Amino acid sequence: MIPLDVFGSESIAVDLLQQVRWRDGVTCPRCRSDRTVRNGSYREFQRYLCKNCDRTFNDKTGTIFAHSKIALRRWLFSTYAFLRFNTSFRQLQYEIEVTHKTIHRRIERSGEALDAPSLDLVGPVEIDEVYVSAGKKGRERDQPSRSRGLSTRGRGLYDGDKPPVFILADRGTGQRYVIPAKAADESTIRLLLADRQEEPLTVYTDVFRAYEPLEADDAFTREYVVHGDGEYADEEVHVNTCESHASLTRRWLSPHRGISKDKLTQYLRAFQLRRELYRKPGRDALKHAIRATL
Repeated sequence: MIPLDVFGSESIAVDLLQQVRWRDGVTCPRCRSDRTVRNGSYREFQRYLCKNCDRTFNDKTGTIFAHSKIALRRWLFSTYAFLRFNTSFRQLQYEIEVTHKTIHRRIERSGEALDAPSLDLVGPVEIDEVYVSAGKKGRERDQPSRSRGLSTRGRGLYDGDKPPVFILADRGTGQRYVIPAKAADESTIRLLLADRQEEPLTVYTDVFRAYEPLEADDAFTREYVVHGDGEYADEEVHVNTCESHASLTRRWLSPHRGISKDKLTQYLRAFQLRRELYRKPGRDALKHAIRATL
């Protein structure tokens, strides 16, 4: 169920933030000391005094919600709507009655706060790449605007505003990873596959030539399918999971109508977090989202 009570009451929203942030006890965000006492209040937020550094702070200090005049319940609603329903920034602007610049900056801060995915591959692993349209949106430039859409067929380049995004599906753990890259080359692929529990690691790919050096490496067992010959699966050998996840990635990026390639990592980390929330009920999903950005 959607946690409507949180979005309708500032005190309930503050209480939820306290539950998530101080689940292991209150600690000073500056010196990390747990020698803290209550020290009045700031609006609906509890204030604290750190006896170690003699500084005061409240429940929002040091979070992405700090220094904002907008009610916490509205920011929690925008975070939930963005991650759960992939609501566009323009629509969120009207829902919580703030400027587009304000909502864009706040959601971007949420993306920046998310940790990079930690790869610990068990295998077998599917790996494939998708190319997305992402240019210099929102930045000054001394050249004409790029043409919209995927007008150029074939594989793209980061410098050509069509950066590669690698999809990894670890069958051993069920994890899916979506990682943007500057280039779809051998060095990038080896870096993505570096954190593995065992060798040789079984890797399923298509016939893209950047994967070919894996065959001569004893650390990998590479098997592949040839899409050009109409071969998409040979028993367990396929990259269908990656291709399915790639289609979801495109759908995730679509409502935002072309994003800057400088911000692509943040959008894809949010997409990664969305998958973690997929089967969680409303309040648990919101707690998980808050915890991920603290």
